[in-house]
Amino acid sequence: MLEILDRITKGNGQTDDIDKLHRLGMSIQKTALCGLGQTAPNPVLSAIKNFREEFEIHINEKRCPTLKCKDLISYSIDEERCTGCTLCARRCPVLAISGLNKKPHFIHQQLCIKCGDCYTACKFNAIIRK
Repeated sequence: MLEILDRITKGNGQTDDIDKLHRLGMSIQKTALCGLGQTAPNPVLSAIKNFREEFEIHINEKRCPTLKCKDLISYSIDEERCTGCTLCARRCPVLAISGLNKKPHFIHQQLCIKCGDCYTACKFNAIIRK
C-alpha cells in the first residue's frame, strides 16, 4: 500500500491504483490475525472514502490540490510583483533564486528543493506556488 501511495504522491499514479488500494485495505482488514493489523488500513480506506476526488486529481492531472506533495508542486516568481528586494534569494537554502537587486528574480527549477522558504519570505506575494 505504501508503494502505491508513494507513487501517487510523486505523480506516477495509475488509473487503477485507487481501486487497488481499496482492495488491499479490505483484504488486510479481513485476513489480519490481530486487532492492530485489522485496523492498520483504516486511515487509507477513510482517505479514499472521503477524498477520492483528490486521489483522482493526483493521478489524472499530476497535481496536488492541497499543495503538500513536493513532487507535484512548483514555485515561480511573478515578475510584475517582484520588487527585487532579494529576500527570497537570501532565504533559499540551495541558492536556486537569482536576480539583480531591484530587478525581478527567477527560480531555477532544476535546483529548487520546494521547501517553501521563498514563499514565506516574500512580502510582496510575488512567489507563486502551484
